[in-house]
Amino acid sequence: MAAKPPGEGPFSPATLSEQILSHAAGQRVWAGNLVVVPVSRVMTHDSLTPEIIDALRESLGAQHVHNPDQVVVVIDHVAPAASVPTADAQVRVRQWVAEEGIRNFYEAGAGVCHQVMIEDHLVAPGDIVLGSDSHANAYGAVCAFGTGMGTRDIALALASGRTWLRVPETLRVLGRGRFLPQVAAKDLSLYLCGRLGLDGATYQAVEFHGLDWLTLDSRITLCSMSTELGAKAGLVPPVGQAVQGYPVPQWLRLDEGASYANTLEVDLGALRPQVAVPPEVDYVRPAAELGNVRVDQVFIGTCTNGRLEDLRAAAGILQGRHIAAGVRLLVIPASHRILRQAVAEGTLGTLLDAGATVGTPGCGPCVGRHLGVLGAGEVCLSTANRNFRGRMGSPEAHVYLGSAETAAATALTGCITDPTEL
Repeated sequence: MAAKPPGEGPFSPATLSEQILSHAAGQRVWAGNLVVVPVSRVMTHDSLTPEIIDALRESLGAQHVHNPDQVVVVIDHVAPAASVPTADAQVRVRQWVAEEGIRNFYEAGAGVCHQVMIEDHLVAPGDIVLGSDSHANAYGAVCAFGTGMGTRDIALALASGRTWLRVPETLRVLGRGRFLPQVAAKDLSLYLCGRLGLDGATYQAVEFHGLDWLTLDSRITLCSMSTELGAKAGLVPPVGQAVQGYPVPQWLRLDEGASYANTLEVDLGALRPQVAVPPEVDYVRPAAELGNVRVDQVFIGTCTNGRLEDLRAAAGILQGRHIAAGVRLLVIPASHRILRQAVAEGTLGTLLDAGATVGTPGCGPCVGRHLGVLGAGEVCLSTANRNFRGRMGSPEAHVYLGSAETAAATALTGCITDPTEL
């Protein structure tokens, strides 16, 4: 059957979120409506799973999950365990996974939960996917409605296979043109944080239009970082080379008559490398203005920028060079698969030759619990998503956020550096 043109879908005209939630609800719903819908997947990770088990059993009185095949459990936040209490908690998680017959279980070293969910096609266009991590928005890279929820809401979804939502309004970000060399999706994300603020899209869906050419790696960055705008979800329309291999339902497409709460146009060709200055993600300045900021550590990794595209970008800048004296460069691939690819093609070797240290695939020091915790007074340029006080260790440390390109250039010079100026 030929796909219907825009405006003629079963629930048209509608935003992407309205289409997904209408389809799940079995009726047309609009922004502001409350819906109870089935979920496709529920993901939980090592740090919160013990609390979720308690909520499931003690608060809800549910001894078992509704459908083990809906559940994905990933040990990634402190992987491998860095203390006895953490190890004990992970033992409990493994026991629960075995008791429940959960087959989608990823051990320490498999990678960041959001990355492995997308890599292994555990999310698909049109799905509704919940995560116990706030950056579950990342699943919008393949046009799934991914969103993070708290312990009790995740427990309820595990027990019932359903969740309740208020259908969000939608903010449309319309990109014009393409990025210049050494400018990346992370720069667009940080630019939006600076322009809109931490509450600029509170409980809204953010749709990214005009980016059909964007890679899947970059789409994940954009959708993941929509969390820092307060967004309920971030979605890229399911078109372009990036989503080949993912089954796109005929009913899921851009509708010309959809109603958006606001539209923000961005000239991508005018964008320059951006850096978030501590202690907030929305205090953003051009990297070129921060050349006097010396760093002690540079971290390339996490759910926002630990993918092969990022490692290649960093290696391209560091090829045949060595990081500055007194700087630590920590590289943590977002998954084991990415690590293997980076080894096979020589990207990892280039980074090691430049002086990098490589960590176990996972979240690493992003949450400040292991593998690169900062001490008092230290400064880090990180490709992560948050930089509030104490995020990566000491509350007296300072965390700046930038792209993998900016991170590599900074490691090379020892000061925050605009990679376009090398």
